[in-house]
Amino acid sequence: MRTCLIINLKQKTMIKKSMRMLAIVFAASMLLSSCYSYTSVVGSGAQGNSQTTKWNHYVIYGLAPVGVSDSKEMAGGAENYTVHTRQSFVNGLVSAITFGIYSPTTTTVTK
Repeated sequence: MRTCLIINLKQKTMIKKSMRMLAIVFAASMLLSSCYSYTSVVGSGAQGNSQTTKWNHYVIYGLAPVGVSDSKEMAGGAENYTVHTRQSFVNGLVSAITFGIYSPTTTTVTK
């Protein structure tokens, strides 16, 4: 009986340590992730305030594109425009909820 109690206490201690480590790793992955953005200027850049926004769809932590917006098409034939692609908070939240299986970004074209 005493041996069984010692084993159970050791198992409980191991489970507690494992759960604590899992919580630390999860918290670190949430706190150390970041949003990113990059901007491309085409021609002289945006001449007005007209904006078009679309989501880009990626899977497997953004490694495989599934549906990516075409900035030329979004510009509608304009010669001068600015393309701003970013992973917003909402994009990051969706990615976190799906554990990185689906990782969207947002592209905004300003003409």
